[in-house]
Amino acid sequence: MLIALCAALALQLEPSTGSNEVADDLSRRITPEVLVARQARPAVVFIEAEVVQRQQTIFGPREQKGLSTGSGVVIYEDGWVVTNFHVVRDHTSIRVSFESAPGEEPIVFPARLVNSVQEEDLALLKIEAPPETVFKTVPLGTSSDLMIAEPVIAIGNPYGQSLTVSRGIISGLHRDIPSVQGLRFANLIQTDASINPGNSGGPLLNINGQLIGINTVMNAQAENIGFAIPVDRVRQVLEESLLAPSRAASWYGFEVDPQPVDEAFRVVSVLPGAPADAAGLRIGDLVLGWDGKRFVTNDAYKFARAELEPGRTVRFEVRRERETQSVEIVGWKRSDGLLFERAGFRGETVVATDTRGFGRKLLTQVVELRRGGPAERLGLAPGDLIEAFKAKDRSVLVPDSLDLLALYVNNLAPGTQLVMDVWRDENGNGVLDYTQTNSELLKGTLVLE
Repeated sequence: MLIALCAALALQLEPSTGSNEVADDLSRRITPEVLVARQARPAVVFIEAEVVQRQQTIFGPREQKGLSTGSGVVIYEDGWVVTNFHVVRDHTSIRVSFESAPGEEPIVFPARLVNSVQEEDLALLKIEAPPETVFKTVPLGTSSDLMIAEPVIAIGNPYGQSLTVSRGIISGLHRDIPSVQGLRFANLIQTDASINPGNSGGPLLNINGQLIGINTVMNAQAENIGFAIPVDRVRQVLEESLLAPSRAASWYGFEVDPQPVDEAFRVVSVLPGAPADAAGLRIGDLVLGWDGKRFVTNDAYKFARAELEPGRTVRFEVRRERETQSVEIVGWKRSDGLLFERAGFRGETVVATDTRGFGRKLLTQVVELRRGGPAERLGLAPGDLIEAFKAKDRSVLVPDSLDLLALYVNNLAPGTQLVMDVWRDENGNGVLDYTQTNSELLKGTLVLE
């Protein structure tokens, strides 16, 4: 009897090791934050950009190589990454790293900057990977219904510590902070989730694992305050700038209706004299794809279009009057296309000699005119040398590159009058000489389209 009672007490006092109870304990530890981190981390990258750093020394300005680091998030399975512009500013090369299994080296890919909007501190990168590679992505949410005190999760690489997760709440909305180095920080999300150097460009997620912002800056004057660009603004910049054909690196001079028709995109405009016009593309043609690829959605078309580079022959597959045919087009640089479209000419930067004592200088030479465009209406001719540009209420521009001139023109509204100093060197000797009777300084006003 006594032995039986002791045995019963022993059974009651032994700790339980049942597998169901262990499983229940683990399940209680798997919070929504854990699930979000598990889902999102494969789509977060560590970015290392080799950059050129300019320093002023007693011997004058000097350049040296440095390393800029930050984070990014994959938003499209083909390897498109959104990050902050300041992470890749002045880069010479870019590489991105993905977290691998514990104890193994990170998976590293080269990447290239496809487009950027400096004033919004946003950049779009393309990972250089085999065509069959499919990357994990983070779903885009909305920032239109965010709530104060709503829980959020930030993932990034602070201080080089790979893929660190921090949790907090939204502590403020619609925050503006002073601009830094040409960057505009307005209408930001404020959070107390830890955002430190290296988090820049990483995702800010809601408790459902949706992207609601891109981490961008921290407040060095206060603790536990970080900021993120709202995802609705990121989406708008993607649509209007980073993925817009007019902002793509390669310019073809045609536009399509963004709504697909029978898994194709109808050409709605072709600019006279542009590469598409010269190749024979027509309004009404249905673009099926190019280089053997087909695009059935607007997103797929825009991402693929943004990837095309200037100077490369692209075989566009089009359907015209129920027949499929190929049209080969060589794209121009965006700066060339913008000047051709807005000002009506293509140009190149040349060196000329000014005998007034100013030595040799860089000028913009007209190479080609668009039929019926502003430059032709003004009377410019191929070979004319443009010395300076001046728009109303703007400073005089003496450009040293076509990219700078294109940027100047792009910031002017249609109808703006652009006054130019133009040299016409009729004997073609490249000398700007006031005493030459066959050299003429023209004053003309070009009206931008």
